[in-house]
Amino acid sequence: MSSVERRRATAYAPASVGNVAIGFDILGFAIDSLGDRVTVSRREEPGVEITAVRGVAGELPREARANTAGRALLALHDAVRPGFGFCLEIDKGIPLGSGLGGSAASAVGAVVAANALLPRPLSRLDLLQFAIAGEAVASGGRHADNIAPSLYGGLVLTVGIDHPRVKQIPVPASIRAVIVHPHMFLATSQARAILSLSVELSDFVWQTANLAGFISGCYTDDLDMIRASFEDVVIEPQRAALIPGFQEVRRGAMEAGALGCSISGAGPSMFAWSLEATVPAVLAAMRREFARQSLATDHWVVEVSSPGARVIETDA
Repeated sequence: MSSVERRRATAYAPASVGNVAIGFDILGFAIDSLGDRVTVSRREEPGVEITAVRGVAGELPREARANTAGRALLALHDAVRPGFGFCLEIDKGIPLGSGLGGSAASAVGAVVAANALLPRPLSRLDLLQFAIAGEAVASGGRHADNIAPSLYGGLVLTVGIDHPRVKQIPVPASIRAVIVHPHMFLATSQARAILSLSVELSDFVWQTANLAGFISGCYTDDLDMIRASFEDVVIEPQRAALIPGFQEVRRGAMEAGALGCSISGAGPSMFAWSLEATVPAVLAAMRREFARQSLATDHWVVEVSSPGARVIETDA
C-alpha cells in the first residue's frame, strides 16, 4: 500500500527525560516503555479537528490551536497544504504535569501519524520543527529537549530552534536509566517561571564544563567522566524546592551507586543513570525517600538507546 492510499494511521511516541541535568532545553532521552498513541485520519474539509482524548489525560483542550498535538498538526497542514484535513484522536499514556514529556509526545505522535498519510512524506527534521510549534503551547517556549528524543529515540542533543541540528549521542551499553514519578502535578509553566534570567559567570563555566565532560564520557565509554560531570549547578538548585524530598531522593540514589540523579524535565519526576548491577538498590532508595514524603510512585527502568516515534498501524 502506498502512502497516498492511506486514510488513517496510528503512531506511538515515547515519553522522555528533558534537560538530563546538565543540558537545559537541549538534551533529552526517550523512555520507550511509556508513551502516547495518536491516530490521525483524513477528512475532506481542510484544517484539524480533535475528535477524542482518552487515557490518563484528564481535561485537555479539544480546540486544535490550544492543544499541543493539534497545534503541531496545524503547523504541518498549513505548511504542506495536502488538499485534505485531519481528524485527531489522542490516547494519553503519559501523566500530565509529570516532567516526562507528555505534551511533546502528543505533538510528535500527531505529526508522525499524519506524515504516513501524505503523498510525499516529510523528513524527520521537518517533523521536528512542526512538533516544536506544538510543544510551545504547553511550555510557553520553543525548545526540543523532549521533542527530539521522542521523535528520534535515544539520547539526543539539539542545537538551535529555527534551523535545528540534531545529534544522537551514544551511551555506554552498561547504563540503565531509572525513572521515578511521584504522584503529584507540576506544571511546566510554573517550573519555568521560577528560573532566574541571569547566571553567575562561575556557574556558567562549571555547567559548560559538565556538559562537555558528560558528552565526552558518553562517546568514550568513560563512566568516571560521566559520573564527575553529572551535576546541574544552574537549574536544579532553583527547582529542587518544588519537589518534596528532592535532596533525600538524590542522596539515596547516589549512595546506592548511581552515576548521577536529577530532575526529569520540569519535574516532579526524577531520574538516575545507573549500572545494571546497582539498578535495584538505586530504584529502592528513590522510591523509599518519596514514600517518606507520603508520595506514591510509578517507575520505569530503560536502556537509554530506546527507539523513537513510529507508525504502529495504518488503514486504507
